[in-house]
Amino acid sequence: MTGPVVVVGDILLDRDVEGVVSRLCPDSPVPVLDETESTDRPGGAGLAAVFAAAQGAEVVLVTALADDAGGARLSALLAAAGVQVYALGMSGATPEKIRLRARGRVLLRHDRGGVPAAPGQPSDEVLRVIARASAVLVSDYGRGVARLPALRAALAATRAPVVWDPHPRGPAAVPGVHLATPNESEVRELIPALPGASRLAAAARGAQGLRRRWRAGAVAVTLGGDGALLCHAGATPLVVPTPGNAEGDTCGAGDRFAATASLALARGALVSEAVQAAVAEASAYVASGGVAAALPPPVRPVPTGVAGPGGERVGIAAVAAVLADVRAAGGTVVATGGCFDLLHAGHVATLQAARQLGDCLIVCLNSDASVAGLKGPERPVVSQSDRGRLLAALSCVDAVMIFDEPTPQAALSWLRPDVWVKGGDYATGGGDTGALPEAEILRRWGGNTVVVPYLDGRSTTDMIARSGHATGACCATGVPAGPGGHGGPSAAPSEEWSR
Repeated sequence: MTGPVVVVGDILLDRDVEGVVSRLCPDSPVPVLDETESTDRPGGAGLAAVFAAAQGAEVVLVTALADDAGGARLSALLAAAGVQVYALGMSGATPEKIRLRARGRVLLRHDRGGVPAAPGQPSDEVLRVIARASAVLVSDYGRGVARLPALRAALAATRAPVVWDPHPRGPAAVPGVHLATPNESEVRELIPALPGASRLAAAARGAQGLRRRWRAGAVAVTLGGDGALLCHAGATPLVVPTPGNAEGDTCGAGDRFAATASLALARGALVSEAVQAAVAEASAYVASGGVAAALPPPVRPVPTGVAGPGGERVGIAAVAAVLADVRAAGGTVVATGGCFDLLHAGHVATLQAARQLGDCLIVCLNSDASVAGLKGPERPVVSQSDRGRLLAALSCVDAVMIFDEPTPQAALSWLRPDVWVKGGDYATGGGDTGALPEAEILRRWGGNTVVVPYLDGRSTTDMIARSGHATGACCATGVPAGPGGHGGPSAAPSEEWSR
């Protein structure tokens, strides 16, 4: 493969709530579920992207993220799975699908998120990444991403094989896709079966009808535990049975099928070979325990807020409110980040300079766990709740977001700031602005990374050393601090991020 596998489509936040049922509700004859644990995961196009990344591919996900806690949670989950997110804006709430389960069985599914909100327009960088893809998977869940005219034009123009996983509420596939992968019920809804037709006859008729309607190279109808039926240019369909008994939780099996087929095509396989590989992989996925066994270990939830004075400006809800107000007014979102352990004048100067560049300033703050992982168990000196309150008390800071990861990659994918500010000596020629690690991420949505000078002679590390505490490694990059000893956020290899 010469380029990334690009997944385009709608993302959901899926949550499995496991529990025990031992009684009925006293005021209604329904079971009472006593929750024992819950697990979050990306759903929809996000799940397909995670599956592709787990098979060793470089994966880019083009999707719409909302400015809410669900969007922030999805960014963290995708970053942990190794998926590069090229996010489109989205008003409204993140769609969520919550499955209430007991003893491995689903008792109820609770959906929330409301009517799908229109996604934002793709940046030039999104269109470029589609053009250089080794394969593209459109994972349509009927919420609008696959309808965007600019994306559809880019999909029609790419030379990469395109796999289209459709949805009955979504648009038709763009003409010329290599492979469409509807399931049996979707085919029946799109191409009604003739009265009295057998299962295979209905699937074959639907597949051929969709192939002609969409001018697709091939259509593979997934048949659950019975494999798939592939129709292409020939008159006789190819039936690909499952290699063995595949009973179990089928949630995500269609996404696994489509992701595997896309990877196979990216590696040069024939369509028939890609479908055979997809059937085998989806069957093994179901037999081995489904989504619960296939995903990487869960990521800790994003810290949602800080109680007490100043807490109303710290956390996801506070940040989301600021983003909504500024974007509704067409303003400029500015962000910066770091540890800010022992807040000093160098930090304040950097933050004041950053705030002047736009209509709000969001500070991404390393959590206690993040700081300890990068600097050692004796850091931070000041807890995340106190650091957050101190930052929020500054007039130049509009809201504070706490993140657990070593770098703010996931936070940036969700925030999508127009400007990301670094504090350092780049402005005086001491650094290479092209090497800033966040610059590539900001380009995904057309944002810019800038630097502002810091006040020389201010260093948290020196302050801690003078007080007798141990010092550690760089908070943002995990590398030792350089000789500059500055106190503003920076990510150059020789500089320390907000000591």
